[in-house]
Amino acid sequence: MYQERDVDLANEQQRQEENDQLRKQFAGAANAFHAWLTETRMWLLDGGGSAMMEGSGTLEDQLEATKKKAVEVRSQKGQLKRIEDLGAAMEERLILDNRYTEHSTVGLAQQWDQLDQLGMRMQHNLDQQIQARNRSGVSEDALREFSMMFKHFDKDKSGKLDHQEFKSCLRALGYDLPVVEEGQVDPEFQAILDMVDPNRDGHVSLQEYMAFMISRETENVQSSSEVEQAFRALTSGDKPFITSQELYANLTREQADYCIGRMKPFVDRTGRVIPDAYDYADFTSSMFVN
Repeated sequence: MYQERDVDLANEQQRQEENDQLRKQFAGAANAFHAWLTETRMWLLDGGGSAMMEGSGTLEDQLEATKKKAVEVRSQKGQLKRIEDLGAAMEERLILDNRYTEHSTVGLAQQWDQLDQLGMRMQHNLDQQIQARNRSGVSEDALREFSMMFKHFDKDKSGKLDHQEFKSCLRALGYDLPVVEEGQVDPEFQAILDMVDPNRDGHVSLQEYMAFMISRETENVQSSSEVEQAFRALTSGDKPFITSQELYANLTREQADYCIGRMKPFVDRTGRVIPDAYDYADFTSSMFVN
């Protein structure tokens, strides 16, 4: 009788040791996989664009790097399968607790899927930026500034801004949005939210933000071009500068005074300042910064 009990105790101890070893195997794989998920997500939201943001890379460089990272994400599906197999083995042995990790197979699978989708969204966003730059004339410097501002206000690296963060971001980019009392509605900001967050889910994603900024910048580029062409039409001989006589001859005195007070003297390619010549292209560009 005592011998049978000793055998049972020895078997139970062996079972518990095997269970604990299985817990450690699962925890080691799960913890490492979670750390990789976190690092990769941070790379996509931050590090992936750092080369471009620092001015040492192009949108094409960033897109290529993001594509490679997306391939890496897909390649880690096998590691997730190993973790799921270990989890299934634990379930078979009725192991319901694991003091070595806080991660579960379901949670890790969800995070991997979200990371895979994030990689696709980032590629789509970069494709849009490249097309916008090529099609509309939105400069890469402007796109870089938009990305840097989003990164700055995305404090928790979630890949989205709440409405207050978005409003602060727009102000930092030069939008003149009024300060309103708590509880009061800002019609101008609400009109912007109608475009970027029509469902009012409370957040603006990077893709929504960039699409809005690109559309605004595209409008500015088009408007700037139209105004510049209008100034050019006022000059004699289609010149790259305009004279005070031409301004006063075609505009009201107040309008001409305004332009002359803000236009820079025109400097030709040799660095020579031409007398009574004003740089309407620079003036027009400065009018449509935002």
